Parts: sequence; C-alpha cells; structure tokens
Amino acid sequence: MTGKILVSACLMGHAVRYDGRSKSLVHPAIERWREEGRLVTICPEMSAGMAVPRPPAEIANGATGEDVLAGSARVMEITGGDVTQGFLQAAENALALARETGCRYALLIDGSPSCGSGFIYDGTFSGGRHAGHGVAAALLKRAGIEVYSDREIDTLVERLATAD
Repeated sequence: MTGKILVSACLMGHAVRYDGRSKSLVHPAIERWREEGRLVTICPEMSAGMAVPRPPAEIANGATGEDVLAGSARVMEITGGDVTQGFLQAAENALALARETGCRYALLIDGSPSCGSGFIYDGTFSGGRHAGHGVAAALLKRAGIEVYSDREIDTLVERLATAD
C-alpha cells in the first residue's frame, strides 16, 4: 500500500454539505480502501467551523480556486456574505490533515467551491459551471497531492494499482 486517500466527508455518507445532506459514493473500492485503512475523511468547510446547513457559496465572477489562493478572487454566499477567509482556512486544514496522515491522493466531490476538481459553479448561483478547481483542491494539487473527482474514482483505482 503506497498511499492514503483524503476523501470528502460527504462522499462517505456524512451529512455535511451546505444543504445538510450527503452525496454518498457507492463503489467497491471505497469499502476495500476503508478496510485497508487508507481513507482519511474531511469536510474542509466544517473543519473551518462552517455550519450545516449553510448558505450556498460559489467562487465569484467565474474564477477558480487558484484565483482565490492568489488573492484575486472571492468566495461569496448567495446571501452576499464573503466567506473567502473561511474557504482559505478550510483548504489549509485539508492540506495539513493530508500531510499529517500521509495522503498522496485526494478523492473530492466535484462542483464544490472547496473540493471541485473537474468543475466548479460560475459564481452566478444559476447552475452554470465551468472547468476549474475549488480552493482546497487547488491547494492540494499545488502541494503535489493527486486530486480526483468522485466521477474519476475508476481512474484513481487504476492509478493505485500501478502505484502499489
């Protein structure tokens, strides 16, 4: 076994999403990885003290997590609240946990302003989305952790098979 996997808590069945729900990922590899002790679960937003439920948040103006990390974009709630600092703290918490536990991989829920790795929403709260990373996914990638979305679990399975 060559690496642990940081995984979004909502994918593991925890009701931590902004709407108070989970988005459980059902796949044979999940149970195998759990039995092998490979999974390290986190909800970045909850680790930064955000409530459940909480207002939906998106990265403003079609920007990305990389832009937020660079200080050129903000994460805004649908109510108008600026939650950028909370999302930056959430990303730092995710990276710290990944480093502390030896995670070389991350399996994150797509679409999230924290965890999105294939797409994120465009900041208009209209359901529009674009390619990009959330803040935590961007920071994890910057640190050299391989990030996969929930839609890429089979790719992660293949990657781990070649790594072991």
